[in-house]
Amino acid sequence: MDLIYFHNEDTDFELSDPLKIKKWILECISNENKSCGELNFIFCSDDYLLEINQSHLNHDTFTDIITFNYVEDNVISGDIFISIDRIKDNANSFDVPFSEELHRVIIHGVLHLIGYDDKTPSDAQEIRQKEDFYLTLQPENK
Repeated sequence: MDLIYFHNEDTDFELSDPLKIKKWILECISNENKSCGELNFIFCSDDYLLEINQSHLNHDTFTDIITFNYVEDNVISGDIFISIDRIKDNANSFDVPFSEELHRVIIHGVLHLIGYDDKTPSDAQEIRQKEDFYLTLQPENK
């Protein structure tokens, strides 16, 4: 369980219950018949993530998440950068609680590492269904 880390860059955001989130992530990974390597979740600002988007992906847009994949075989590892600014804005736009949007984005990054994609409409629908399913597995939803 100590292979999942939460960091922040350019923001003072802290998860309210990191242990609960770690257990949930591990359950999701296990449910997909994978094992957990090292996962780093880095919570940051729009500006911080925009700089990464520009320098590493040559995209000049704000985004809610960027995932760097270090997966080997069935061991899920990577760095997942999440913009807290985008999460707040998206939660307002979609009229959902901040925590729900945050959890959706967290699991979205994990699902990318597992091998799900969202480049085509059918892939996007599949990853969205997986997100919805895993959101129901959160401890507060059981």
